[in-house]
Amino acid sequence: MDAVNTESVWEALGGDPALLPRVSEVVRIGALQARLPVRELARACVGACALAAAELGARRAGLAEVPRVRVDDGAVATAFVSESHLLVDGRQPVTFAPLSRFWRTADGWVRTHANYPHHRARLLDALGLPGDVSVETVAATLEERSATDVEDTVYAAGGLAVALRTPEEWAGHEQGRAVAARPLLHREIVGTGPVRRPTGEAGLPAAGVRVLDLTRVIAGPVATRTLGLLGADVLRVDSPGLPELADQHADTGFGKRSATLDLTDRADRRTFEDLLAEADVVVTGYRPGALDRFGLAPQALAERRPGLVVAQLSAWGADGPWAGRRGFDSLVQVATGIAVTEGSPEKPGALPAQALDHGTGFLLAAAVLRSITEQREEGGTRLVQLALARTAAWLTSGSRSGGGPTVPGGPAGASYDGPGPWVAETGSSLGTLRYALPPVSFEGGPADWTHPPGVWGADEARWA
Repeated sequence: MDAVNTESVWEALGGDPALLPRVSEVVRIGALQARLPVRELARACVGACALAAAELGARRAGLAEVPRVRVDDGAVATAFVSESHLLVDGRQPVTFAPLSRFWRTADGWVRTHANYPHHRARLLDALGLPGDVSVETVAATLEERSATDVEDTVYAAGGLAVALRTPEEWAGHEQGRAVAARPLLHREIVGTGPVRRPTGEAGLPAAGVRVLDLTRVIAGPVATRTLGLLGADVLRVDSPGLPELADQHADTGFGKRSATLDLTDRADRRTFEDLLAEADVVVTGYRPGALDRFGLAPQALAERRPGLVVAQLSAWGADGPWAGRRGFDSLVQVATGIAVTEGSPEKPGALPAQALDHGTGFLLAAAVLRSITEQREEGGTRLVQLALARTAAWLTSGSRSGGGPTVPGGPAGASYDGPGPWVAETGSSLGTLRYALPPVSFEGGPADWTHPPGVWGADEARWA
């Protein structure tokens, strides 16, 4: 699939092409400007997600016609940088820590990610530097080493660093070839399961669906935040020893609850098993295989909870030598050649948003919604797998193409002049939040989340 449009995504989701005319687009000049078709990718991911939601709602409510979907570039562009629009009591968010950045090396560039304290500690340990080191000292240390040496050394220590590569270098890399061989969305039936057909209302397609959210940072939480918007009971579960960054939690915690469980503790493990026994969807965002020891591999889940939808998200994909590596959007951009395309080998650039994260998040939500729709008709335990690197491959190899009927954005084709109409404020236990409104929109659907995020880990580990 080369075209970056809603049609190609809907086809990958197994959707009925006859529903595509239900989608219309409001094009706004200047939204998510880039050399690569970022605006088209964002529009396609959100449009397919909204159509999947409208389809499921129509099926559950017994409607003769699927509600119309409207994708507005303004709402989409604002949502794709939601972490930047967040204000907590007027305070600007912290998006990248001082050691999360590009660094010059002896032969090029490397990018590191050290937002989490444990990743920062591993980075400095790999480089043989003390915890109170200055940015200047880190820079001087890295300038003496090759980019790939830094990449290998830091990853061996459990940290995160990726050497800058051109698109051609990534295409010839073993991991690049493994990623390219995979579909954008991997979908399969991994076990038997009963047909579940709860009734519901068209405006909240996921009402009554219980989602166990085992994801972190942006892409996975964006997916589950979207399912929460659509009425799902979303319970995010984290280890008490790995707290989420406060601003990340505030941005992506809308429409869900947050609890902590230590799966190595016997009592917490029983609680988790009780949750799993009543779950409809399990979403994971850890490295492939990282949760298998807790019985969370797809086949194990299919045996313990037949009829489940299992959605798995990773940075680098399920195959290849990097499958077990940690990764983030900014690092995937560097490895896959996006940073060179948006800048140059001498001065790497970046996309106007963490579009791999946000785009993959909406794709993941769409895949879950379509899996629920198919499960209603055919039963079975269903697996969907996505990877940031595969979304990057779609973006870098794709052609620009529209995804549906175009609706003028305003007089003479309106421009995107900022987030104004697509941000809102609400009170919360975290303080007054300014936040980006959801871009998923269809007739009769929700315009906002029913509740804001609370304190990380403060909720009971039980279904609502």
